[in-house]
Amino acid sequence: MKVGLAALFLILGLNQLALKAQEVPRPPVDVELLVQELFAQQTDENTVAYEDLYETLLQYYRQPLDLNRASREELRGLWLLSEGQISALLQHIQDNGRLLSLYELQAIPGFDLLTIRRLLPFVTVQALGQAGQRPWRERLRNADNHSLLLRYDRTVQERRGYTPPEGRSTTRYAGSPDKYLLRYRLSHPRDFSFGVTAEKDAGEQFTWNPGQRQYGFDFLSGHAQLYNRGSFKTIALGDYQLQFGQGLLLSSGLSVGKGSETITTVRRSQLGIRPHTSTLETNFFRGAATTHRWRRLETTLFYSNRRVDASMGGALAEDTTLFLLGGLQTSGLHRTPTELANRQRAREQVIGGNVSYRNPQQTFSVGITALHTWYSLALQQRPEPYNLFTFSGSRNTAVGLHYSYLWQNLNFFGETARSRNGGLGTVNGVLVSLSEKVEVAMLYRYYARDFQTLNGAAFGESSRNQNESGLYTGLKLKLSNRWQLTGYYDRFSFPWLRYRVDAPSTGEEYLLRLQFMPSKTTLLYGQYQYERKARNERIAREALQQVTDTHAHRYLLLLDVSPLPTVRLRSRVQASQFRQTGPRSTGYFTSQDVSWEYRYTRLSARYALFDTDDYDTRLYVPEQDVLYAFSIPVFTGRGTHLYLLLQQRLTRQLDFWLKLSHTHYRGQQTVSSGLEQIESPRLTEVRAQARYRF
Repeated sequence: MKVGLAALFLILGLNQLALKAQEVPRPPVDVELLVQELFAQQTDENTVAYEDLYETLLQYYRQPLDLNRASREELRGLWLLSEGQISALLQHIQDNGRLLSLYELQAIPGFDLLTIRRLLPFVTVQALGQAGQRPWRERLRNADNHSLLLRYDRTVQERRGYTPPEGRSTTRYAGSPDKYLLRYRLSHPRDFSFGVTAEKDAGEQFTWNPGQRQYGFDFLSGHAQLYNRGSFKTIALGDYQLQFGQGLLLSSGLSVGKGSETITTVRRSQLGIRPHTSTLETNFFRGAATTHRWRRLETTLFYSNRRVDASMGGALAEDTTLFLLGGLQTSGLHRTPTELANRQRAREQVIGGNVSYRNPQQTFSVGITALHTWYSLALQQRPEPYNLFTFSGSRNTAVGLHYSYLWQNLNFFGETARSRNGGLGTVNGVLVSLSEKVEVAMLYRYYARDFQTLNGAAFGESSRNQNESGLYTGLKLKLSNRWQLTGYYDRFSFPWLRYRVDAPSTGEEYLLRLQFMPSKTTLLYGQYQYERKARNERIAREALQQVTDTHAHRYLLLLDVSPLPTVRLRSRVQASQFRQTGPRSTGYFTSQDVSWEYRYTRLSARYALFDTDDYDTRLYVPEQDVLYAFSIPVFTGRGTHLYLLLQQRLTRQLDFWLKLSHTHYRGQQTVSSGLEQIESPRLTEVRAQARYRF
């Protein structure tokens, strides 16, 4: 009897040790590397919604995707796995049963060291549980994510907008230079999600005025979503986003663009209804939405009713117009008397739906999307030739058809849509896995000059899916387990005029990146990018502007190494060259980062030098920031930049972050211009954040 009991305790003890050994600690999300790998280079014409994209990845980080339950579409939504890797993962689970540990990924064909390293922060492997059968109160009490986050930002130097009025310049900011953020979240994967977000930007008032729809914070957002309630996949109230097909009609701003990840980011994923949790005041819906499942059909219906900024005459302000036409450049700032007068002046209503069919094998899907949008004020574009075919009026209707088909190692996908005025837009592509080491992507898009979509952001060169056609070809070569080569070539044309381009034009762009990972703690890559585009140019002794080609070259070299388990070093060199018809201008940036982590303390720092000839050679450089935030400053001029970031766990539930950044510009006496101007060559910013986990 004693021998039997001893054997029983020994078996139980070994099982516990085995389970602990199988747990893989999730590394912190490395925003800097993710931005560099997944997101497109930001330009004036194609401003990337980094916050929206980052927020999507953060949803996976806060609630990692369970690989044992994930569908093919959910795995595609990570942007980190190729179609071949997704198929290999699903086949491995089908053949061998549920994954017991993330360590098993090393045994799946196609899962190399680079892929696993990027994937670990966003996925998990959970045992079979009874979460859905527990009482509602218990599920709320034991939610995976239940936290309150508070953040404070401020620029130390005084900007012109906060100084007393002088001379003819009487316009000033109405509020303080402090920026506040409050974010509360209670959620559990595949069960429920509740959240509130409140923000006051620098220069905005913190005031209570219900008559002007001001309730303390300038921006308030909230959502409540339930998942898998009987035949309902999703039930959403409040603020939400929608993603169907290739994002031609409904994209919620999730346009990744062209980056060094040349394959997986080309195709959009059908994410359906997602909560809107970021502080972006555009590209979301406010109202109700639901997705119902019946056999192999999923039907989504939604209605949105919210206010948007509009100018005094009923025509929208310039920056807001960009949003309403599908761009992402709206600031959402309400600081000056003019901005406050335009705040929430027009009402936008959208009603629509999507019906999709997916076969049991998840290899074929087809769907139709329809939506109708109307505004309380008629929109009127600025009377410029390039705006001739841009949407004007108060109503627009669009209908589209999307599909996806996986046949062996080929994934065909696309979407075609028609707007109310008869304009046509289509985007179609194919991803091909020639082998475990070779992947190819091809995508063709055609957006007629009169195609008008207000909530779309499909693949394209411009921020709006209009007046563009092009063919993109991407390539990824896994030269070995340590070496990888990626690249793309994209040729595009614009049959009508564009902003700052007074004639039809063409362009091209290509990128090459060679990546080497000799060990789990070392990463080295070099990247080259070239872009040719047309732009207006004023030539001496010529009465009219000429349209000539611009040539931009961008270089990047990065080394990331961890010589000790507690220390991480990252060296970066970036360069840019630009030329139109005059002399070539150049820009340089070099930085050294160091991170040190011990127990509950983490310190990160950067020292950088930059030197650019002009704005055309400016350099965007991502850097580390507090959790759930991002920072991609732009550097132009000459100077030095440094920051110090501290993360400290104070208690089991309470974490604290503090970031100090300082930039010193040389050869100039002011920073920025207009109301943002600082009468000093220095720019110092402070950011503090606290998170309490209930």
